[in-house]
Amino acid sequence: MTPSITPERKTGQSRPPSSLRRIAVGMGVALFWLLVWEGAALLVRQELLIPTPLAVLRTLWRLAGTPLFWKAAGASLLRVAGGFLAAVAAGCAAAVLTARFSLARALLAPVLHIVRAAPVASFIILALVWFRTDVLPLFIAFLMVVPVVWANVEKGIRATDPTLLEMARVYRFGRLKTLLRVQLPSVMPYFLAACTTGLGFAWKSGIAAEVICRPGLSIGRQLQDAKIYLETPEVFAWTATVVALSILLEKGLLRLAKRLGRRYNTAV
Repeated sequence: MTPSITPERKTGQSRPPSSLRRIAVGMGVALFWLLVWEGAALLVRQELLIPTPLAVLRTLWRLAGTPLFWKAAGASLLRVAGGFLAAVAAGCAAAVLTARFSLARALLAPVLHIVRAAPVASFIILALVWFRTDVLPLFIAFLMVVPVVWANVEKGIRATDPTLLEMARVYRFGRLKTLLRVQLPSVMPYFLAACTTGLGFAWKSGIAAEVICRPGLSIGRQLQDAKIYLETPEVFAWTATVVALSILLEKGLLRLAKRLGRRYNTAV
């Protein structure tokens, strides 16, 4: 008896890959909102209130052709990156201290909770008294990220399986081996989540600080100057720059987080 051969159903060929679908959906959403924007600009007919997307694109192209644009963007990125990296280091150190010592938690936790709850504008105004304008955005980015990193990393430290720690003691793992094999894999998901969330906080709060304190070379100063001189297309163009850089930073950090996640068997 000849066995019947059932032809395999070709799955997935009639559908585009998921990445292509996401790109198509993203482009469709972007096109929809661009049309809404264009319609609102045509309805208002006042560039001072709502410039057209084409006017903003022309302004952005003109700004991108000047050295000032790249210098301002680079200076803002450096300030925010400096504050973010310092906050990650300080937040991790605070998490280790508060997870290990009850006195450290009693002293540090209330302060970090207050910083996390207070509006960023309050700290910007206070910091204007303490810092130079070129340092203030770095400090604000640092201040906004420290509580996020501290809370997540401390939670990861406390979530470490005590059974694994006991096994490490039984097998006489040293401190370094216990850290690398047991504690770090447990903390890593919380750390990566803190970094991805904290980077957005750092960027937004840093730019907000620049708008208020107006350092000599910064995106925030260019935004404020454009607003003062009623250059609405420039305001939109600089805002688009802030959004684009934010997306690039987030995507870059997510790629790095996925690499670290694969290394420590962590889903990101």
